[in-house]
Amino acid sequence: MTITPVLTKRWNLERSWELTTYERTDGYRALAKALRKHPDELIQLVKDSGLRGRGGAGFPTGMKWGFIPQNDGKPHYLVVNADEGEPGTCRDLPLMMADPHSLIEGIIIASFAVRANFAAIYIRGEAVHALRRLQYAAVEAREKGYLGKNILGSGFDLDLVVHSGAGAYICGEETALLDSLEGYRGQPRLKPPFPATHGLYASPTVVNNVGTLATVPHIVLNGPEWHKDLIANEASAKSPGTSIYSLSGRIKRPGQYEAPMGTTLRTLLELAGGMREGHTLKFWTPGGSSTPMFTDAHLDVPLDFDSVAAAGSMNGTSAVMIFDDSDCVVRCVMKWIEFYHHESCGKCTPCREGNYWMAQVLQRLEGGQGTEEDLQTLLDTCDNILGRSFCALGDGATSPVMSSMKYFRDEYIQHVRDGKCPFGNARVMAGAH
Repeated sequence: MTITPVLTKRWNLERSWELTTYERTDGYRALAKALRKHPDELIQLVKDSGLRGRGGAGFPTGMKWGFIPQNDGKPHYLVVNADEGEPGTCRDLPLMMADPHSLIEGIIIASFAVRANFAAIYIRGEAVHALRRLQYAAVEAREKGYLGKNILGSGFDLDLVVHSGAGAYICGEETALLDSLEGYRGQPRLKPPFPATHGLYASPTVVNNVGTLATVPHIVLNGPEWHKDLIANEASAKSPGTSIYSLSGRIKRPGQYEAPMGTTLRTLLELAGGMREGHTLKFWTPGGSSTPMFTDAHLDVPLDFDSVAAAGSMNGTSAVMIFDDSDCVVRCVMKWIEFYHHESCGKCTPCREGNYWMAQVLQRLEGGQGTEEDLQTLLDTCDNILGRSFCALGDGATSPVMSSMKYFRDEYIQHVRDGKCPFGNARVMAGAH
C-alpha cells in the first residue's frame, strides 16, 4: 500500500520542529494565501473539503466555524484541545513535538476565518516536552511576523497563548477545558448554550483538535478536491483526509501510522508487521478505551466515522489498542473502569457512583469472588449511566463493559465458575500508549 504522508511529512526531517525547516517545506505559504481571501471564503473552503474534527466526534469543521455569529460586538476566540488523555491515544503529542508550526499555521488561518484575535492551546500538563516545543515555535512565529500585530501586512492581529493544564482527563471535554482555561475547576458545563455562542469568557468560541487544525494549511494550499480524494475506499467518502492511527499492544511494530481515512485494521496490521509471533488477534479498540471494542470479525471495517458507527462502535481518536489470545478481557475492562472512576470529576451521580461500583464488581470478578448475578449488575449499572451522565465520560465508560459482555460473556462466566482468572497473572496493557 502506497501512502503519501500529509500530517507526518516533516517528522523525519532534521530539526523538524524549527521554523527554518518548516518554511523550507512550504511552511506558512498557506497562511499568506489565506490572508488574501475573505474569511467567509475560507469557511466555505473547509466546508467543501469535507474535513471532520479529529478529536473523536467527527463533526464537520467548516460547519463548526460557520456557527460563530458575526457582527455581534463580542470578541471571538479559538481554543485548541491538545489535552490528549484517552487511553491508547498518542497522535497529537508526536505531531506537536515534530511539527508544531503546522498547528500554529492552522490556528492562525482558522482564527482569521472566524474573526478571532486571541487563540489558546490547552495542552495536557504532563506533556512538558511538547509544551516547550510549542512555546518555542510560538516565539519563532511571533519574531517572524506570523503572530502579533498586522500579520504579513494584512491588518489581522492574533495573540496566541500556550496553556498547560493540570493533568485531568475530564479537561479533554471541551466545556470543562474552557472552565479550566478561565481558572475554574475543570468540570463540564450544561449545554446548551454551546461554545459557539457562549464559550471562553461567555463569548463565541471555536474548539478544535490538534490534528484538525494541522490539516487546514494543506487544504488551503492544495484545495478541497485534493482533500476529498484522500480516502481508502468509496465507503469513506464522507470522512475524507488522512488520520494518524495510534497502534499499540500485541503487535510487532507499535507506533503512529498515517493512512487515509477508511483504512482497515487488516491493512494497518500489515504496516505494523502483524501480531506477535505465535498469537492471534482477540479484541481491539477502534478509537480508544471509550469506544466499544471489536473482534477479529471486524478486521475489514473501514476505519472512518460512519463505517465504524454502522458496525457498532466509534472511530473516536483512532487509538487502536490490539489484544491477543493471551489477554484477559475482564482484567482489561477492570483497568479501564478503574481509570474512569479515578478521572470522573464527580459532578454527576451516574458517573461518580456508577464507575465506582463497576470497578468494585469487576475487581471481584477478576479475583474469582464474583457471581453470575454480577454480570447483570454491571449491565444494569451501565443502563443507569448511559445517556444519564452530565458529559460523555460516563457514556464512554460503559462502552468497554457492554461490548465485552456482548462478545466475551463466556469469559466472564468462566471467571465465576473457575473461581479465578483463567489467564493467571498475565501482564495487563490496558492503558498502554
